[in-house]
Amino acid sequence: MSHGPRSGLTAVSSALLAMSRHLEVRDVLKTIVASARELLDAQYAALGVPDDHGGFAQFVVDGVSDAQWKAIGPLPRQHGILAAMLQEAKIERLADVRKDPRFEGWPSAHPDMSDFLGLPIRDGDEVIGALFLANKLRPVEGNPARGAKAEGTCGFTEEDEELLAILAQHAAIALTNARLYERSRELTIAEERSRLAHELHDAVSQKLFSLRLTAQAAAALVDRDPSRAKGELQQVAALAAEAADELRAAVVELRPAALDEDGLVATLRTQIQVLDRAHTARVTFDTCGVRALPAAQEEAVLRVAQEALHNALRHSGARQVDVTLARRDGGTVLRVTDDGSGFDPKSIRRAGRHLGLVSMRDRASGVGGVLTVESAPGKGTTIEMEVPGG
Repeated sequence: MSHGPRSGLTAVSSALLAMSRHLEVRDVLKTIVASARELLDAQYAALGVPDDHGGFAQFVVDGVSDAQWKAIGPLPRQHGILAAMLQEAKIERLADVRKDPRFEGWPSAHPDMSDFLGLPIRDGDEVIGALFLANKLRPVEGNPARGAKAEGTCGFTEEDEELLAILAQHAAIALTNARLYERSRELTIAEERSRLAHELHDAVSQKLFSLRLTAQAAAALVDRDPSRAKGELQQVAALAAEAADELRAAVVELRPAALDEDGLVATLRTQIQVLDRAHTARVTFDTCGVRALPAAQEEAVLRVAQEALHNALRHSGARQVDVTLARRDGGTVLRVTDDGSGFDPKSIRRAGRHLGLVSMRDRASGVGGVLTVESAPGKGTTIEMEVPGG
């Protein structure tokens, strides 16, 4: 095998090792696509994971810039050659995809493609993806390593087809393992939520029951014994305060399990990857030089990030949300920026709405940090939290 500067078993081994290093599905998909494009010397590569509604749950490309991908528009549907690979589960090798009778065109911003090699990724009898390459790169003039493409023939060879089939087999294993890993994480989160629900019930239910009975007694005494009613109402206030304290202790003091296991950076990265898959907005995470923080600070940073992301994804209409965690002047800075609708912080305060800002400021100040908010209507929002250390 000869495929550019890297070739043979070394190139295949490198690709398979790269796939095995990742556990998150999106990372695995990106690695598969990049490896296939490099190994087979293609201009473009893509991998689609089908959903059950005629579209794709995920679609990853390599060789297309972010700007070009955004201009192309919505994800493709399962039609034409893509549908053939998914439904018939067979390899497609075409001299010119545009001349195939199943070709149904593409958006105006889509790159032009001619020779095409695609095949399904299978887990047993189930087709879990479609991997394809387009535009075999031509040899540099005067380079005898590979002959030029003959008229009417596909630039991808039978050798390429065999190599891609091997890669697809291992891609199926890597993708299945990544799905199992993410499923196990989801089950862990579900178990944690269940445990929290039980703790809240045990800690607060008895207080709320007493609160209800005391309030009923006070209501019955208002007309015939106002003095006793006043005493009962004072007891209501005391029980309500105790219930609030119990609730706060159960929630605030419960440190997220993932922080203990993985630390702040890994926990943030995992949660942001999940949000990126779950929402139409693009959610990114970047970090540089951050060391471990005290437990209270790590939890505060995580909670602020979660609240800021919730606001950006649920309320702002953002198309892009960027999260960074970095060192600055001896401290650690969390920054969450979105390109959403933004707001006027002063008018939010006057209207009595806070979008969680009060809670975020309390969390920041509680660990010696500072929270700043920059926003304006139509200008997006940036929330920044700085804590000492890290």
